[in-house]
Amino acid sequence: MSHGKIREDKTCLNCGHQVEERFCPHCGQENIESRHPFYYLFTHFFEDFTHYDGQFWGTMKNLLFNPGKLTKIYLEGKRAQFVPPVKLYIFISFVTFLFISFQVANMDFGKQGAEKEKITKEEIQKKVIANESVQKILKESPEVAQADSLTGGALTKALDTTNLSKNPKNDIDVGNILQSKSITKSIGLQSMEDFDRREEKNGHKYETFRPFIAKIFEMEEKGLSPREITNLFIKSSIHNLPKALFLYLPLFAFLLWIFHSKRKWWYFDHGVFTLHYFSFLLLLTLLLFVTQKVLNYFDESSFAMAMNGLFISAAIIYAGCYFFIAHYRTYRTHPVLTIIVGAVLFAINTILFTFLLMGLGIISFLLMH
Repeated sequence: MSHGKIREDKTCLNCGHQVEERFCPHCGQENIESRHPFYYLFTHFFEDFTHYDGQFWGTMKNLLFNPGKLTKIYLEGKRAQFVPPVKLYIFISFVTFLFISFQVANMDFGKQGAEKEKITKEEIQKKVIANESVQKILKESPEVAQADSLTGGALTKALDTTNLSKNPKNDIDVGNILQSKSITKSIGLQSMEDFDRREEKNGHKYETFRPFIAKIFEMEEKGLSPREITNLFIKSSIHNLPKALFLYLPLFAFLLWIFHSKRKWWYFDHGVFTLHYFSFLLLLTLLLFVTQKVLNYFDESSFAMAMNGLFISAAIIYAGCYFFIAHYRTYRTHPVLTIIVGAVLFAINTILFTFLLMGLGIISFLLMH
């Protein structure tokens, strides 16, 4: 309920009708003072969701724990009890991606890779030194060489399993590209002209990658390191994800429309189901991020990592089961048919969503600046 002060004048500011109580019986506008403190601009938005009869909290509860109930009730015409689907999706999407944006804003996605690469490099160097030492002993000590032969060449086989004596430098260079000072120089390119010359010789074999190479050169000319380019790419992808999801909603609803009776179900009905299901997925994602944030205070202990993995696995399983239950409760098809149709829809959407993420990655990379 709004906490605005009721006006003494009973004439509605919107339509001019007389207002007996708080709301105008003609247009529904609340008859409160039109001048408010600055913070009212923001609190009013959240009051719309948390007002009378616990509409917001009831919606959240049913969205999480009662698959299909919100869709079924809404399609039955009982639409004042819960938050409308579009409004619900926009609000949850806004809160979820706002929280995620804050989380990734100061994250360094190349740091962990750099630490792993450093460890790998040190291990390789130690193995190279050990190999050289063993080889020296085998050459200088006939007794050791003879013992090695009697044991079936155990020392020699140990050298072969490392695969480092042949070309240790190549292993380090390939694994260390993103930690180098320049991606283009790591792959042997000096300029776009150099790339074009090579393409002429190779018959334009890698012409598809030209826009990406050009973008990398553009980023490096601005002084960005490979790690900074990686961070920028991931953050750009996350920034564009809400737009991609919003564009994917009509396609998801269209697939539902294809698999169900056109006489019984309208495209509008499938749109409502889609909005509720994606709102659930976003809310579940938000809860996972909040949980992960809490677990981060345990400094990556084995307990925190185990719990994080458990929560993620449970969320994935629940999201899949949620879809089948919501589908059954909404469309009231036979359980076997629900499983078959649901499985087919899941497979198709998995493929399409994979292509969506690939397209999102390509667009995000090419639009980096």
